[in-house]
Amino acid sequence: MRRKVLDVAEAAFQASGYHASSLGDLMAAAGVSGGALHHHFPTKKALALAVIEERVAAAVDETWIAPVRQAASAREGVRQVFEAVAAELERQGFVRGCPLNNLAHELSLADPEFRIALAGIFSAWRQAIADKVSADQQEGREQGTDPQHFAVFAVAAYSGAMSMAKTAQDAGPLRDCLAALERSASQATSSPGARRRRRVLRRHSDI
Repeated sequence: MRRKVLDVAEAAFQASGYHASSLGDLMAAAGVSGGALHHHFPTKKALALAVIEERVAAAVDETWIAPVRQAASAREGVRQVFEAVAAELERQGFVRGCPLNNLAHELSLADPEFRIALAGIFSAWRQAIADKVSADQQEGREQGTDPQHFAVFAVAAYSGAMSMAKTAQDAGPLRDCLAALERSASQATSSPGARRRRRVLRRHSDI
């Protein structure tokens, strides 16, 4: 029963928003009584926090954190996620938006507990990308990249692209943003500074 309520609340909060989803509507959709719902979630806020901590965090982990950790490199992981999400949006024919973004836009200023819970997910997301960049650096790649700055850039680019895609109901902004990210990466690796760093690394590797 708890899982069913979470399923219904998650879908309602994403489709209509937290404030527009009444407990009465959620109970009716889940087919539960008020007593049964309040046994697991004493308040609507408690239900929303459970959705954030259990469902939204899991969605970010499945969509972003796990793929980036498993990728050959941080940049390849980011590229794979952008492409996979864009392809899925095109397949389903509509854009509901990023679950984390949707609730962050609505709830971050509404209550400090909501803000802290949402910020924690963003932090874990950024840290996973930064850790992957650091791992790449240990293998001799991304020597001129600041892991935390790259992570912030990747998350912000995706979040902004998803907001634009939701507004346009078109996955195009994701593909446009990925193309821009790849161009910036290509320019960075072909710059004189990057070439000098590679020469230094090669000299050290011969020692």
